[in-house]
Amino acid sequence: MTPELLILAAVVFFAILTQAVSGFGLALIAMPLLVEIIAPVEAASLVALMAVTTQVIMLLRYRRALVLRPLWRLMVGSLVGIPIGVIALSQLESDVILFVLGVILVSYALYSLFAPPLPMIKNANWGYVFGFASGLLGGAYNTGGPPFVIYGSSQRWETTVFKANLQVLLMVNSVSVVFAHLVAGHYTPIVLRDYAIALPMILLGAGVGFWLDRYIDETRFRKIILVLLLVIGARLLVG
Repeated sequence: MTPELLILAAVVFFAILTQAVSGFGLALIAMPLLVEIIAPVEAASLVALMAVTTQVIMLLRYRRALVLRPLWRLMVGSLVGIPIGVIALSQLESDVILFVLGVILVSYALYSLFAPPLPMIKNANWGYVFGFASGLLGGAYNTGGPPFVIYGSSQRWETTVFKANLQVLLMVNSVSVVFAHLVAGHYTPIVLRDYAIALPMILLGAGVGFWLDRYIDETRFRKIILVLLLVIGARLLVG
């Protein structure tokens, strides 16, 4: 196995472990690291496949806490935004993609670390807006999580409900993104080979993450991840 594929396997393991413990973060960790070793379109296609696999595993774990009723507006908005994001990805230069990804990471990390708690959003129609933003970011960068996380926080979802609901929302995004990449012809033999390498790391990362979830301080772990995202995003901007 080449050094690049070893790095890919390590990145996948850490990204999945983060998702298993916190409920999100897979694409936020994996995308900026993978684009250092493979092309952005290949990274986006691979991460979408990884995300679907991981979200199925996560949903099986938290299925009893799932509350579907408040999610449909988010899903509708997301489905509108996804194809726009995928088309944008294929039209943008690599430097632009990396810069925008850096802006997303730095903005989200700073917001999550320092912003005061959100007021509760009572108008359910805001779900369309947050869903569209998530679909746009998911289609282009596989980073559709932040709008969903912000909306879920504003609804005061309990931890297990938050994790369960988030997996459903992200899965709608990911399945749609996978389909869009498939139609666009992005699933080359190289991407499928990388997914075959990633799959055992997905299973291992999920298993270790679920085990750690019983012992780790989730709030402290989340802050560590946010600082890491801030560093990665700053590096993309400087680069």
